[in-house]
Amino acid sequence: MFKKVAWFLLMGCVPALSQAGVAVSPKPYVLFSIGSFPITNGMLYTWIVSLCIIGLVYMLVGKPRMIPSKGQVVVESLIDGVYQLMAPITGKRVIRTAFPLLIGYFIYILMQNWSSLVPGVGTIGYYEHDHFKYFFRPSNADLNATLALAVISFVAWFFFVLKYEGIKGTVLHIFGNKADRNEVSFGIYAFLFFIFLGVGFIECISILFRLVSLSFRLYGNVFGGENLINNIMALAPWTKYLVPVPFYFLEILIGVVQALVFTLLVAVYIGSICNNDEESSEVK
Repeated sequence: MFKKVAWFLLMGCVPALSQAGVAVSPKPYVLFSIGSFPITNGMLYTWIVSLCIIGLVYMLVGKPRMIPSKGQVVVESLIDGVYQLMAPITGKRVIRTAFPLLIGYFIYILMQNWSSLVPGVGTIGYYEHDHFKYFFRPSNADLNATLALAVISFVAWFFFVLKYEGIKGTVLHIFGNKADRNEVSFGIYAFLFFIFLGVGFIECISILFRLVSLSFRLYGNVFGGENLINNIMALAPWTKYLVPVPFYFLEILIGVVQALVFTLLVAVYIGSICNNDEESSEVK
């Protein structure tokens, strides 16, 4: 049985190595279906990485203790660092509610980005009708996955602004006249009312466009990195295990940056309306 499995994996690696230089497919492959529900290689690898994240956190922390272990210190330091970064942006009255979402985004996106560099991802697979299909596809190299993250962030933003600002406060923030009635004449104030009304409609368009900007930015960087490493290996076939090494370090850096950018943007969207505290820059 072991020999059959080893041979199967080897045969999966061999055609993949010969695929160097062929662009990575922009669409995920359907591996199998549960009833009428298709399971793609992106979905399968997303579940595997998610389980690994849960297992890693449990292994590092276990049961939290007053005197933390080394693993617990690492996890708590990461959480505290992200908290200190996000709190001034969202405001202190929102951060405790929004922080679980933000830290979840950062860790999940970071681990998914780095998981694309694991050996075997995008290389182990099989041929079907003279077309190579690989078993594992990085989650963030699938536009469906990044769009789902953007939709979740949009729903969360809608929830937070309604909870902390209400419908009236949100409408006034977007469409309201920002001029001080006591400092300008009635004519100028009335004119500015129409100006800010037009600005509000533009703001609504930008809010809806966040679904596109968040999803395509993350997808483009991860998918582009996959194609970059694939083509670099094709340019230097005799040194394919040495030449891509600097680009692996580049992808590690890009993985951190993209996770941080996505999380910061979600925090900025929430804080742009909800952060109205006079002392929002203070962190408890």
